[in-house]
This record gives sequence, C-alpha cells and structure tokens, in this order.
Amino acid sequence: MKSILILTYWSYKNALIQTYTLPYVRIIKKNLGNSSRVFLLTLEQDFFKMTDKEWALEKNKLAEENIILIRFKYDYFGLKMVLRVVFLLFTLIKIIKKEKISVIHAWCTPAGAIGYLLSIITSKPLIIDSYEPHAESMVENGTWSRSNFKFKILFWLEKKQSQKAKTVIALTKGMKEYAKTKYNATFTNYYVKPALVNLDQFKWNIDLYEKRRKKQNLDGKIVCVYAGKLGGIYLNEEVFDFFKVASDFWGEKLQIFLLTDKNIDEVNTLIQQKNIPSNCIKTLFVPFKEIHNYYQIADFAINPVKPVPSKKYCTSIKDGEYWAMGLPIVITKNISDDSKIIEEEDIGYVLKKLTSDEYNNACIKIQNLIKDKRLIHQKIRAIATKYRNFEIANEIYKKIYN
Repeated sequence: MKSILILTYWSYKNALIQTYTLPYVRIIKKNLGNSSRVFLLTLEQDFFKMTDKEWALEKNKLAEENIILIRFKYDYFGLKMVLRVVFLLFTLIKIIKKEKISVIHAWCTPAGAIGYLLSIITSKPLIIDSYEPHAESMVENGTWSRSNFKFKILFWLEKKQSQKAKTVIALTKGMKEYAKTKYNATFTNYYVKPALVNLDQFKWNIDLYEKRRKKQNLDGKIVCVYAGKLGGIYLNEEVFDFFKVASDFWGEKLQIFLLTDKNIDEVNTLIQQKNIPSNCIKTLFVPFKEIHNYYQIADFAINPVKPVPSKKYCTSIKDGEYWAMGLPIVITKNISDDSKIIEEEDIGYVLKKLTSDEYNNACIKIQNLIKDKRLIHQKIRAIATKYRNFEIANEIYKKIYN
C-alpha cells in the first residue's frame, strides 16, 4: 500500500481547499491506485471554524475514499505559531513513520516550508505543487517590507525548499527561470499546471440565465460579478473607482454582485466616498458551493489582482471559473498568462493603467463583447476547456504517481 502526505496551509472550509486542493487530491488518489492512502493536513482558522460534528462528517466521508483528514489550529506568525509548528512537525514525523509515508506533497510555498523541514528530517522526497512566489509577493503588495523578519525567513524557506524539491508543479512556465534567478534552483522534474476548474460544476445555461435574472428583476441589466477578497494581493479602493466609472457608463442598468468577506461597513464607506449609487452594489458573503449561481446571472466579471511583478508567475482560479461560465473579464496587466490570453483572444479587457480613462475603455469593450451572449459564451468556454481543464492535472499526476 502506498501512502503520501499532502500539506496545505488553509482551513478545510476555505475555498482554497474545496476548489484548489480537494479536486486534485482525488486525481492524485486515482493515479496512486485504490489501495493507496492520502493523508491531508489542514490548518484551521477561527473564521472557518467547524463544529466537531461537521468535522467528523467530512472526515468520515473522505475516509471512505482513503483520504485521511488531519487538522491543526492555524496561528499567525509569531512565537505561538513557532511553538505550534514544532508540535506539528513532531506529530507529522510520527505519522510519516507509522503510516510508511513515501512522499511529502506540499501545496504552495508556505506549506512547502513545513514540507522542507519534514523532508530534511525524514529523507522523504518533496514535491511542491502550485509553485509560485509568496514572500516577494507580500513585499510587492505592501503587506511586508524587505527588512521584515517574516519576509526574510519565508524567502529563505522558499529558497531551501526549491533547492530540495524532487519535483515541482508550477503555475506558469516562467516560474522556472524565476526560481533559477531568485533561489538558484534548477529542477529535474518540472511541470506546469495553472489553477484548473471543474467544467461540469461551472457551466453556463441560457435557460437558467434568463429564468434567474427574471426572478431577481435583472431583465435588461448589465450584471458584473466579483468573487474574492479586497486588499492584500487584490486592489481595494481602485475596485470602487472602477465601479464608479461603470455606474456612470451604464447608469441604472448596472448591477454589481460583490461576493466578499470584507466588512460590510468598510464596503459601504467606500461606496459613499466614491459617490456610487447605493442600490448599484449588492455585497454578500457566499459559500463556495453557491458562487456559480451568481456567475450564472452575470454578464462579465472583474479580477482586480494588484499588478505587481511576482503575479506574472501566479494564476488565479477566478479566471478559470469565469471563463468556464463564459464571462468576459476585466483584469489588470501581467497577471500570469491570463492577461495575455485575454488580450490575444479578445475575451475581455486588460487595464494598462488604473485610471478612469482605462476603466471607461474597459466598459466600452465589455459592452461590445456582450452584445451576443451566446457567441461570447461559446468562445470563452472553449478557452476554459483548453487552458483550465482538469485533464491537465490528470496527465501530470499520472507521470508522477502512476
């Protein structure tokens, strides 16, 4: 029986587990074979807290697939977190020995830091999945400074895990050169897998589009959707600057669904400051399993990633979801390969600058693209099938594990 340990840095209920990890875990499991076992680590935050009953239910469901859930409490960087990591390492080392774990498979570089330490201690091979820069990104988006200890320790751990990893699955082809330049790392086994999407779950239906829009009094409306955070790696005030220009452009026809966990009072303050009509924006926190229902009624979407240099090496799962639903996207420049694809395929608008003139140009472009909803949907759906199909992951994991 083959067993592997998959490390993540997120809570089980977080969409990053539900959309960005679990589907791949099941693909890995399929390629490992029926008798194999996958141990999946999650770090639970209070915001995503589950009751013991909820946890037991999810754990038992996955155990039927030979996927064993492990959870530890998440702590922000500090002494408490360091102490918890020591305990975490001790526990995981025992699991690796007891369960005869053969591979440590880490998701992104924060979890890769734990994977690196485990690999050093146990001599088990390390695989880094969804490989992208994290430390540099935190500096570029203004969260940390280069003199910050958090940056220094994470950058060092990114460098060490890059040099240690047996196999790397990056989000973009260009990450290989980035790793060579920044980390002095070269790879024997290097694969590229952008953030992929379940094309069956995210699937537009013209009948549902018309039925649900009628039910919500959206006939004749131009509906924009954004599902994600504001601030951090994403723009904040600039998003509302765009909404202001869009509301001036379309007037009462515009309806925005802002699906975010941002504090509603902060959102309302920005709406007032930017003089956006209050009924133009509906702000909701929506569980992941319901998000596609809002995509279903939308005409276009935005992805306001801060256009910092490191984002050239990351891909956004949001773009894949939007594309699967046939939605044109307004996006910032140099975001992975997505900005280039959007521009070259003429399926949205890439903001060259964060200015009112550019926001207005984006609205003009979107207006032209959505004149024929069926036609633009078919074109964009084909892009999703080409660039975001889970079969891409299946082929990679087959080479690694089968």
